[in-house]
Amino acid sequence: MRLFALLFLTACAASPLPGMAGARMEKVSMNGRAYTLWYTQTRVEIVRHGWANPGDHQQIRADMIALIPQVTGCTLSEPTLTGDSGEMRASLRC
Repeated sequence: MRLFALLFLTACAASPLPGMAGARMEKVSMNGRAYTLWYTQTRVEIVRHGWANPGDHQQIRADMIALIPQVTGCTLSEPTLTGDSGEMRASLRC
C-alpha cells in the first residue's frame, strides 16, 4: 500500500492542475534542488522535487519565489501566492 501511495504522489507532482492544461513547462535547478514550473501569461505553478529537511523550507520557499520571474520573464503577483515549499501557485503580470 505504501508503494502505491508513493507512486500516486509522484505522479501528481509530474503534472500541473487541470487549469494549467496547455501551459509551458520548464524543469530547472537552484541550490541543488530540482523544480518544475508550468506557466501561462497569467498563472504559474511550481513544484519542488525531492526530500527537504525541516530547516530548509524557508530557503526553498525563497528560491521558488525567485525562480518564478527568472523562468517566466513575468512579474509575480505576491498577494496571489499560495502554497508552501512543496508547491506554489500564483498570478503573473506579463
